[in-house]
Amino acid sequence: MHYQYLAGKAKHLLGLCLLAGGLAAAGSVLAEEKAAAAAGEPLKIGFIYVSPIGDAGWTYQHDEGRKAVEEKFGDKVKVTVIDSVPEGAEAERVAREMASSGNKLIFGTSFGFMNPLLKVAKAFPDTAFDHASGYKTAANLGNYNARYYEGRYLAGIIAGSMTKSNTLGYVAAFPIPEVVQGINAYTLGAQSVNPAIKVKVVWVNSWFDPGREREAADALIDQGADIVTHHTDSTAVVAAAEEKGKYAIAYHSDMSKYGKKAQLTAVTHHWGDYCVSEVQKVLDGTWKPSSIWKGIKDGMVDLAPFSDAVPKDVVEKVTTAKAAIVSGELQPFAGPVVDQDGKEVVAKGSIMSDEDLSKMDFYVKGVEGKLPK
Repeated sequence: MHYQYLAGKAKHLLGLCLLAGGLAAAGSVLAEEKAAAAAGEPLKIGFIYVSPIGDAGWTYQHDEGRKAVEEKFGDKVKVTVIDSVPEGAEAERVAREMASSGNKLIFGTSFGFMNPLLKVAKAFPDTAFDHASGYKTAANLGNYNARYYEGRYLAGIIAGSMTKSNTLGYVAAFPIPEVVQGINAYTLGAQSVNPAIKVKVVWVNSWFDPGREREAADALIDQGADIVTHHTDSTAVVAAAEEKGKYAIAYHSDMSKYGKKAQLTAVTHHWGDYCVSEVQKVLDGTWKPSSIWKGIKDGMVDLAPFSDAVPKDVVEKVTTAKAAIVSGELQPFAGPVVDQDGKEVVAKGSIMSDEDLSKMDFYVKGVEGKLPK
């Protein structure tokens, strides 16, 4: 097994590995990697992360996928990891250098890496690119995502059942459809057991900024939220709830060590099986770009263990709802769904399509404030 980790200040070292002569010779990634595998050469794989790996959070979960690849393939792969890569031009530079360095499969794990990866993919047609949470594809660029909103709906059932103030707090990163889906699904799940709840949202305009996340959580608690959750990468929201004697529902990872009393559960996502599958396809010469969106029934989304504070009857409600999602009986965005202005967005008897989910740009009734545009 080969593993190279390049963090923060060491990123520039990757530039030393640039191959002279510009682009690699033409030819498909399939043929090249099949030949390389036959020659006993390890497949070079790159992982680009938007935030530090740490011990919990978005990037930590994706790094668990990297670990699964190394555990499965051992010396058949050589992995390079670069974390804390800002979205935009810096992501393009890092992806370009990774491809130039001979990595034949590159995972980019942040929404804002989408356009940079698209540009680099066109320049390196013999390299396979996999982008998490985006929606654009190309001849050698696929994307993968999870139906986080399914877990959010279940978490909302817990929050709606346990709140005393009927005010829930939500710290959010950017107003993109994925984040809005989570807010709305959480609200609908809470309303399914408690129609009186309201959800307050604070946007921090960052995926990872523990200081701002903490300030946002504090502000929500000061406004009456007795249960807070987040769509940001750090553990700050859970830690804030712990310190203030409130409850929290973590996101990405089980963060109970940062909130032993506060954390009720966590909405988690899991990438190991997907990453292993993609690597196997490249090694077999069968990789093709795809666009997948999987949820609870596929094991890509789940809940962390419930804390002892969650009443037994609430656990039963969530367990029942989870089984219904797996069977397809329960769809979080089944009609009637009504927006803040009372407009029916999904009619009774209908289910919001994946296309409409992927463009979600409204709050459901019960979410306070205006969605930033």
